[in-house]
Amino acid sequence: MTYVYAFLFCGFICLIAQIILDNTKLTPGHVTSLFVVIGAALDVFGIYDKFVLYAGAGALLPITSFGHLLIHGAMDMAHDIGPLGLAFGIFNLTSAGISVALVLSFILAIIFKPKH
Repeated sequence: MTYVYAFLFCGFICLIAQIILDNTKLTPGHVTSLFVVIGAALDVFGIYDKFVLYAGAGALLPITSFGHLLIHGAMDMAHDIGPLGLAFGIFNLTSAGISVALVLSFILAIIFKPKH
């Protein structure tokens, strides 16, 4: 049943994004940024963790989980080392994903020619 919940949660987020894109003048970059902020806000109030428990990987795949991980890492590190932990903790949980994105972007930029 967890697979069904994961599919439904992730599909629901995609549905909301498509409705926003179809009915507003927002660009995909705006919607992506909006979802990161929504994920961060839901984590501040402890709601996103409940989504992760309920939907599993379906809540960890969409872009909302990036905002969740940013805030989650910052808050955990702030509890450990104080206010300075807010700055360091942001990259604690997201550093692997950011590193992979940078390395793959560099490799793909070398392989393929950008169109002007």
